[in-house]
Amino acid sequence: MKIGVPKEIKNHEYRVGLIPLSVAELIREGHEVLIERSAGVGAGFSDDDYRAVGASVVDTAQAVFDQSRMIVKVKEPQTVERAMLTERHLLFTYLHLAPDRPQTEELIASGACCVAYETVTDAQGRLPLLAPMSEVAGRLSVQAGAHCLERAQGGRGILLGGVAGVQRGHVLVLGGGVVGRQAIRMALGLEAQVTVLDTNLDSLRLIDQQFEGRVNTRFSTHAAVAELVQTADLVIGSVLIPGASAPKLVTEEMVKTMAPGSVLVDVAIDQGGCFATSRATTHADPTYLVHDVVHYCVANMPGAVPRTSSLALNQATLPFVKRLAGEDLEALKVDPHLRAGLAVMSGSLVSEHVADAHQLPWKTAEEMLA
Repeated sequence: MKIGVPKEIKNHEYRVGLIPLSVAELIREGHEVLIERSAGVGAGFSDDDYRAVGASVVDTAQAVFDQSRMIVKVKEPQTVERAMLTERHLLFTYLHLAPDRPQTEELIASGACCVAYETVTDAQGRLPLLAPMSEVAGRLSVQAGAHCLERAQGGRGILLGGVAGVQRGHVLVLGGGVVGRQAIRMALGLEAQVTVLDTNLDSLRLIDQQFEGRVNTRFSTHAAVAELVQTADLVIGSVLIPGASAPKLVTEEMVKTMAPGSVLVDVAIDQGGCFATSRATTHADPTYLVHDVVHYCVANMPGAVPRTSSLALNQATLPFVKRLAGEDLEALKVDPHLRAGLAVMSGSLVSEHVADAHQLPWKTAEEMLA
């Protein structure tokens, strides 16, 4: 199969869909790989690194799309990229369609087969292609939040770990999944006071055991969120419903109760965000104020550390890329976990959650692949 990797063009997005080691594995299996010039530079991989493992380096994204069957990316295709997709393409990348109707409609119109990293599953029902970026985003969320708490950034001027004789900052984590646990780990490392809310008691028990009682665990209810948001210096939003829009756990009325200069970091912004006052921002302009509360809602947080992120992502995606390259659509027919990632195919939406979000018709993956 001919596999193409265009350069990412989202704002300050420096990750790359395939690193040279992944390309070498694909070429060893008989596939051809085309890389757009400078696609890997932001993550520390030169064009010569790709040539050295046998890839062809082409000058434009158009050349990548024109000559490739499968397109491997990191972030959702931007408007100009969606215009290059046709019915002969197999797109494999993060899509996050539930909060993005224009992208949904344009992918349907393209006729391409689009498989979303974020809804591919494994035998345990986990999301193996979302997990590595969730780990990165979870750790970055506290790092970014601590920076935003500095007075020069509009924050309260609080050091999360405090010092002797001074109270520590309070970090509230909404959701005890992969993002939440990584955020807790970082916050505890900074010696902050940490509370986590979740509706899954097993997750709360796991966190209590993992962190040896150093985290305050609470069952999540509307009242509990309202109570704890008032006293939090930093709130990390890390809730996830696979493939669907994130629930709005923090209302605007709750934001009004927070101390001026408090910080909200919405890691769920790719799925629409879990704060009512959230709107997607970029690394170029990451924050804004609502009711004197700093909002950090960057939609591609792991792009800030592209080398770490690209390496972590590739070790998760490569087995699936190899499967699709080797078997094409047959891989979707025989592998229910890969099939769970199918979002759009042959002009039809193939996702009930996305269909619900946009009130659009849809078909099952089984119907489309029959």
